[in-house]
Amino acid sequence: MASQEEKQSQPFTDIFDEDEAEKFFLLSKPMCIMVLGKPGSGKKTLARKLAQIWKCILIEASEVIQMNIHEETEYGLKCQELLFKGQSISEELVTEMILKKIESPEVAHFGYVLSGFPSLSEEYMTVSQQMEKIKNLKLKPDFLINIKCSDYDICQRISGQRQHPDSGEVFQRNQWDPNVIEKQKKDNDQLEEENEEAEEKENEIAEDSLTLSEMIHQLVQRPEDMLENIEKRVGLYKDIMLHSLEDLMAEQDSQYLIELDGNQEPDDLLAVNKNCTRFYFCFNKQDELFRLLSSLKLIAPRYRWRRSRWGQACPVALKKGDIVMGIPDLAVSFLGKMYMLSSPEALKTFMLNPRPYLLPPMPIPPCKVLVFGPPMSGRTTVCKLIANKYKGKV
Repeated sequence: MASQEEKQSQPFTDIFDEDEAEKFFLLSKPMCIMVLGKPGSGKKTLARKLAQIWKCILIEASEVIQMNIHEETEYGLKCQELLFKGQSISEELVTEMILKKIESPEVAHFGYVLSGFPSLSEEYMTVSQQMEKIKNLKLKPDFLINIKCSDYDICQRISGQRQHPDSGEVFQRNQWDPNVIEKQKKDNDQLEEENEEAEEKENEIAEDSLTLSEMIHQLVQRPEDMLENIEKRVGLYKDIMLHSLEDLMAEQDSQYLIELDGNQEPDDLLAVNKNCTRFYFCFNKQDELFRLLSSLKLIAPRYRWRRSRWGQACPVALKKGDIVMGIPDLAVSFLGKMYMLSSPEALKTFMLNPRPYLLPPMPIPPCKVLVFGPPMSGRTTVCKLIANKYKGKV
């Protein structure tokens, strides 16, 4: 993001100028969110929904592991090897994957929603060391979202979870317990009026009940969902992590600290959080409006995306010092303008983070200088001096 000195050095810059507004956005910091809470409070569920709505990158241990395995990265191959051997993935490997993901180009453009870090496990790093990593991140979290829930409610919720052994799907108590389902039906009958929406909802509940009634005898309780194990994890959280998180929240600006009731449904939590973050966007981050608009394909009917100053030249190739014409089939729109990429690799790189390729002074045609002469005439020295003077490469 542009520093205060840079802003003061250009006091007469027209913020409504299209190029200046675009430059301001390209230099802006993407929104970063960190979700906190006790084990089982719903951090991952909320984080996934936030990432979907705000078009951020979800960074969570299991998600990062699956992504690396799917993309067959070096970390992913290590994870696969360990899993094939029946071994667990080490905390060191998981932490490295999380930190590398936070520093990735796509996160630098889209931002992130971080959940499950710091971890309760101190096998690789202590909680205080993990907190230091968070405080020293290049992209520090803008928002801290703390999900508050009592120990009793956490224990009741998690101990009521059951898993289907074949599909791996986890069901809450109100989805599989016949007594709870029956009670919910009675409550709905008393509270809801007889209308089409209520009937549709009742039909859906009835269908789900029929499906679950067939699977209810197959559901199992995982060891980590047993009451004594939950109480142990919650106690460990309060002993080794809670104080560090409280210190982190105390340092956070109160207007960017959101506390939510963990007993509410995820959709209700999301509604509260959207209102808070929308206020932040409207009054504190007006440049992020460009980010929202950039995801739209057409601004209005019959509106055509404009050509950029790059024309048909590939921005990625031009940044590397080569003039390569882009392919129309690999065109992409960003902030209302068209950019044509020269190869699928360039398209993928540009889609991950277009900012480095669009920032001034680009687009400028590359200047290539050939220095030649007899041996020992100082060609190398001259090349280095020219490169240093004009910020080029030898």
